[in-house]
Amino acid sequence: MSESPIKLEKVVATFYENLEKGKITAKRCKKCGAVEFPPVYACNTCGNWDMEWIEISGKAKLHSMVMPAPLSMKPEYKDLGKFCYGDVEIEEGAHLNAVVRGVSKKKRREILEGKGLPVNVHASIYQRDGYKTVVFDLDEDQ
Repeated sequence: MSESPIKLEKVVATFYENLEKGKITAKRCKKCGAVEFPPVYACNTCGNWDMEWIEISGKAKLHSMVMPAPLSMKPEYKDLGKFCYGDVEIEEGAHLNAVVRGVSKKKRREILEGKGLPVNVHASIYQRDGYKTVVFDLDEDQ
């Protein structure tokens, strides 16, 4: 990972270092077992600070979809192709707002008029300008 002008907190730095190694990681509470993704220092369920790093499966469900407004589309997002924002629940239980690639207006309509939500998605490591991040991709069978 290239040297950042911003000092990252250790949990954030470790998350991005793991992405550079090809691993998508989260933190699991050693007390209640809740998984935090993206990772945080303490459990949001019980408040426990005793957390451990785990690698997530990448399997997830998309529960809601919001299409970006065309006029507000930032040029740096053009490389993502067609995408939406949505509530994603990873297999390990955590929910997050995420970018989901492979969703055009037409595809959104097909999903909503077909079997509906939730639909299967999977986590992918995506190279941005100078760093890697996590996005989700619509599964092929959707």
